Amino acid sequence: MKQRIFKIKENIALNKSIMKMVLTGDTEDIKCGQFVNLQISGLYLRRPISVCDCVGDELTLIYKIVGKGTEMMSKMQDEEIDVLTELGNGYDTSLSGDRPLLVGGGVGVPPLYMLAKTLISEGKKVSVILGFNTKDEIFYEDEFKALGADVQVTTVDGSYGVKGFVTDAMDMDYSYTYSCGPEPMLKALYKASKTSGQYSFEERMGCGFGACMGCSCKTVTGYKRICKEGPVLCKEEILWEA
Repeated sequence: MKQRIFKIKENIALNKSIMKMVLTGDTEDIKCGQFVNLQISGLYLRRPISVCDCVGDELTLIYKIVGKGTEMMSKMQDEEIDVLTELGNGYDTSLSGDRPLLVGGGVGVPPLYMLAKTLISEGKKVSVILGFNTKDEIFYEDEFKALGADVQVTTVDGSYGVKGFVTDAMDMDYSYTYSCGPEPMLKALYKASKTSGQYSFEERMGCGFGACMGCSCKTVTGYKRICKEGPVLCKEEILWEA
């Protein structure tokens, strides 16, 4: 973990509830699947946000406006922000095989973008499934396609792409699964997937770096902190609550 000061270069809306923030500063050693913790002026707890992309001195974050903190973030422009970086364990691309499948739901989509870039740079043939409730919520489909990934989009209401859930679009050959999204989606993917994989969990956090134990979950090897030993867990170690 490192504490750094970034400058907000861009903070724009991608749709009615999703924002894209681009920060400039020291991005050294930030890896795909990790998250950062932002200090918002006037709020006690920092806000954890997944890393979407990291190129040169630019760090891209995509977040959903869901409460007071993210609402305040959405109004920030051209100012400095205190950021804790290199949090969490991130994805391990060495296990992917030649045809990895990336599955994201809603705000679980952003961390898969940098992962897709990394896997494609390693010569892997990447397939991506992006799941949303409706057409109006879709974002980053074109960005994934521009990387060279094979992209499918699902919507629950059938207003765009495949009607249904991400598991309804998994009729393909793949060597490994990477995912991020709400727990019901991860649980359904766990049951439907034919391979091993890595699952990134969304969890409410207190400190964000392992001190408070507030985001602990039980695994086959004991309790793990989502912010520290996670957010990425291997499929074989996950225990689902009944």
